[in-house]
Amino acid sequence: MKYQNLKLDKSMYKNQSGFSGALERLDPSATYAGTDLAGLDAFERQLKRFDIKVSGASSSPISKFFSTSDSAALFPEYVSRAVAAGAKEAGIIDKIIASKTDISSPDYRSIITDLDDNDFSAPIGEGQVIPETNIVLSENLVPLKKRGRMLRASYEAIKFQRVDVFTVALSQVGNYIAKAQLKDAVDTLLNGGTPAQTISATGSGVAYQDLLNLWGAFDDFEMNVMLASPDMVLQLLAIEELRDPAYGLHFQGTGDLSTPLGARLIKSSAVPAGKVIALDKRFALEMVTSGGVVVEYDKLIDTQLERAAITSICGFCKLFPQAVKVLAR
Repeated sequence: MKYQNLKLDKSMYKNQSGFSGALERLDPSATYAGTDLAGLDAFERQLKRFDIKVSGASSSPISKFFSTSDSAALFPEYVSRAVAAGAKEAGIIDKIIASKTDISSPDYRSIITDLDDNDFSAPIGEGQVIPETNIVLSENLVPLKKRGRMLRASYEAIKFQRVDVFTVALSQVGNYIAKAQLKDAVDTLLNGGTPAQTISATGSGVAYQDLLNLWGAFDDFEMNVMLASPDMVLQLLAIEELRDPAYGLHFQGTGDLSTPLGARLIKSSAVPAGKVIALDKRFALEMVTSGGVVVEYDKLIDTQLERAAITSICGFCKLFPQAVKVLAR
């Protein structure tokens, strides 16, 4: 089965669901089930249409995107995907957020609730009024921050460089954006709304008893993620109870560190030295984005990457302050 020879232009980026969404409506992936093109989305099929290879030793030169006006329309989407892939590879944010909200406005308010475990202690008698729980919008806006870079490329880079090398550079842009956003997330966990409860270590170092005290500080929530600064991770891994060979084998097989308390241990330089942030991933943090990775498609298409901005707007808010605790040395 052949791909569709669609008419492509930059107006498709103005679609509410973006360029990929516009392509999917014109060329639905479901119609390719059972064919040799199954598993590819509409954008990837258009890359095949123009014989643009984005990976491997035989990847195409960047200039191939600009061989026709139709193929040039694919380039901003390629840039956006490469940057987004680099951000996703950084990977930590997805491991600590409870929800992700994408908005189309410059302002956003999350919710607050008066939900409390004590409200459920007394049973409801026959004929009695069922107690209410209020969920309302927060009075405070979620602070959204724009991160990104202005991308410039020489004529020689566009004409001679291969796409796969270019993808590496774009992925690193996404990686750095994700690291900056992780610092915002950490700051929110520590200081956003009601500051996180801090449990002090009992000695100059970190002992297993400190972990038990941290775990015991959670009442209505569970401690399933520990985000720690590099120096604290080294101290934690030196604790005898965390030297079990089974945990070492698990780390070698999956790349994930775990603890005897059932929490995933994540090392991050975004966490201030001497701190471990413990949280219940299911309830602690909301991530708010505005449109994902945004690329100036006009300049990329019309001037072949002479100068174009790549940006991502993101913010965080704490949903349940009790779902976050801090161990400080």
